[in-house]
Amino acid sequence: MRPIACLILLFACADLASAQLRVATWNISYYSGGRISDIHTSVYAEFEGRSMRPDIIVTQEFFGTGASVNDFLFALNTAPGSPGDWEAAPFMQSRVSSNAAFYRTSKVDLLGWRVVSEGSVPGHPRDINRFDFRPLGYEAPETVFALYVSHMKAGSSSTDQQRRLDEAIQIRADVATLPESWSFMLAGDFNMQSSQQAAYQHLTGASVDPAVRFYDPIKTPGSWNNNGAYRFIHTQDPIGPGGMDDRYDIILVSGSLTDAEGLSYIGDASIPYSTTTWDDPNHSYRSWGNDGSSYNQNLRVQGNAMVGPVIAQALIDMAVGAGHLPVFLDLRVPAKIDADETIDFGRVALGSPAEMELTVAHAGDLARWTAAGLDDLRYAFDAPAGVVAPADPFVLAPGSAAQHTIALDTSEPGEIDTTLLILSGDPDSPALPVRVLASIGPACIADLNGDGVVDADDFFLFLALFAAGDSRADFNNDGVIDADDFFAFLAEFAAGC
Repeated sequence: MRPIACLILLFACADLASAQLRVATWNISYYSGGRISDIHTSVYAEFEGRSMRPDIIVTQEFFGTGASVNDFLFALNTAPGSPGDWEAAPFMQSRVSSNAAFYRTSKVDLLGWRVVSEGSVPGHPRDINRFDFRPLGYEAPETVFALYVSHMKAGSSSTDQQRRLDEAIQIRADVATLPESWSFMLAGDFNMQSSQQAAYQHLTGASVDPAVRFYDPIKTPGSWNNNGAYRFIHTQDPIGPGGMDDRYDIILVSGSLTDAEGLSYIGDASIPYSTTTWDDPNHSYRSWGNDGSSYNQNLRVQGNAMVGPVIAQALIDMAVGAGHLPVFLDLRVPAKIDADETIDFGRVALGSPAEMELTVAHAGDLARWTAAGLDDLRYAFDAPAGVVAPADPFVLAPGSAAQHTIALDTSEPGEIDTTLLILSGDPDSPALPVRVLASIGPACIADLNGDGVVDADDFFLFLALFAAGDSRADFNNDGVIDADDFFAFLAEFAAGC
């Protein structure tokens, strides 16, 4: 991983309250409304600077009609500390319990939503939903991600596993229809005891085409059920008879989100999640509330090192006697580039040195994303003939800028009007054009008409250019035609050739 990316990663993971683009999933446990205070506490209360505070949250086990969605939305918008900018995606009611999605309108646009496949018997029991999002301030298709939401069949029988496989087949088939440049994620209650189950392998197996393959961002395959080695990522159940011993709730991501460039997971997807601490600095992924001290027991309340007793109790109350903990991860959004639109060298004497400075800046929206939530700006120059630019690639951190010396080949006379390209990691401006202008004339620059003699013809030609505001009269190359240019010309005129 790049050194700058590592620094940003450590910063982001060290303070979970400073989410960048935080995506959460939560099996909300038989939710038909209410529990407002517990939602407030679970989502927005803080402990030692940490808070759940998602920007997108998808849920499972909504019952009834849209009234439950309205209640949950009300809770999100009225919680102490909430920005109050939450909106609910259109509710798509399922034949059993339903999935729902909520998002902050100051962070993302909801571009679309659909039922991927309806629940049925003997197939998968609940609807599969898809919600398409794009971070605000971006337009390129590379910044869109499809978020699938699933609540798979429970149970460990062969029939149960087959029904989960049926769901995985439907999900991967839909991924194959997405635009090639999109990213994708799958979040929900998988109800799987092991990564070896057919459904999980259909989604993530090494033999799956990378274009439609999901990846575990914390690289933690295994037999999760009743296995203390995975105690930091268990999500179920915080208060039920089984105790905390299952990794049912999972977020998977596309390969495009694991490369630490552009829109990407904040974490190192090549490193497994820690087996010794919940506070893994290599990952932003968390099972919210699980500090690893509750294996095969109820979720720890007093002394809970991750969320403290108040949030822990609220999460237990939300589980209504069984249930699940939320899971979230953070995404980094792409860099944005800005640069001078034009470099105007003005009049340049034939064969003389000609250099100007070009400013390039990382223009990411620090008010919306913060430095930890923006990718570094990586860029390089593609210079046309006659223009000399630095050959090495460059990297800028969010909020910074750099100046680069751009030079001209002045060995031949003539007018230059060409384009220097800045090739960058900004998906909205992958090839930013900079116009380069110059007028390369005789070494005797007062010889405006180029006849080899400085005389009255050149003087009257300058007066005409000066009166017309022609750029050729900008003798001092400061971008303004004024008295300074007049006196600069007079000095050159008096010097002759």
